[in-house]
Amino acid sequence: MADERFTGRWKFMQAHPVLPFLILFILVFFLSFASGRYPVDPVTLVKVLVSRIADIPQTWPDQAETVIFRIRLPRVLIGALIGCGLSLSGLVYQGIFQNPMVSPDVLGSTSGSAFGSAVALLLGLGYTSIFSISFLFGLLSVGLVVFISHRVRGNQVLTLVLTGMMISFLFNSMLSYVKLVSDTDDVLPQITYYLIGSLNSTRTSDLIACAFFIIIPAVVIYLIRWPLNVITTGDEEASSLGINTKVIRLTAILCATLMTSASTAAAGMIGWVGLIVPHLVRMLIGCDYRFSIPATALLGSAFLMFTDMLSRILTTSEIPIGILTSFIGSPFFLYLIIREGRKT
Repeated sequence: MADERFTGRWKFMQAHPVLPFLILFILVFFLSFASGRYPVDPVTLVKVLVSRIADIPQTWPDQAETVIFRIRLPRVLIGALIGCGLSLSGLVYQGIFQNPMVSPDVLGSTSGSAFGSAVALLLGLGYTSIFSISFLFGLLSVGLVVFISHRVRGNQVLTLVLTGMMISFLFNSMLSYVKLVSDTDDVLPQITYYLIGSLNSTRTSDLIACAFFIIIPAVVIYLIRWPLNVITTGDEEASSLGINTKVIRLTAILCATLMTSASTAAAGMIGWVGLIVPHLVRMLIGCDYRFSIPATALLGSAFLMFTDMLSRILTTSEIPIGILTSFIGSPFFLYLIIREGRKT
């Protein structure tokens, strides 16, 4: 009898592979509001949210409404969007380059965005300008990679990776120079804190920008899920089925770049998310993009919301989220190395 129940549950999981990730996302979303210096229970959260679209009597303190709409909700949503963007970028890059160790910064978008933000901070520009310059430099770095790689004959995938590494080194060196000439009492601490990665300084304007530059590319990636599946079997087979592999790759790279640049511009350099989450999804439900794309988006969002929640409750002073993701990601990366080594 127990075996029949297990078999039935396993068949249900096979038929609905994305459902567990959706449930996890919803649970973490509500848990994020219940944790912090001013906890908000799920019942109060639902009532406050519903009160904006329906006329219900107020049974909660005004402070709860202020915390939800002005502090907690924008931050939780931005964390979910950034987690979604970084995770999907990692999934796309790992699939395109056929390398499980590839992360979203493989083409230099993270380094370019970090350099742009550092320059904007050095010039003393406003917050909107910092986001815009960071985002544009992220796009510029990938644009340089694509432009240079198309000028080189040979293996396009290998050329993209090598060019991306060189562009990353270039922007990192320029970033080091900006830090060298920055004021050590004011600007340098700001740059250092930004490079660590945190959601503490994000604003409501970031939510709008992230929603635009992450949701739209994510939808595009889902729309090309079938060509991406076919490309993983080889360019020759994809071409025989009428798929323009260059256009699909360029579209996927552009979408991943937009998501990575927007995420880095909003919250700084948050590493490991784009490496960890796609691996977990493939280990749990396989490589089919029909299911791995929505599952990766949901798990990435839940992971970053949960990590941000930990950053708020572990100590009295908030821990930058980039530190926690690195702390979790490093052991997982070592596990992947050992796991891959056992297969060979």
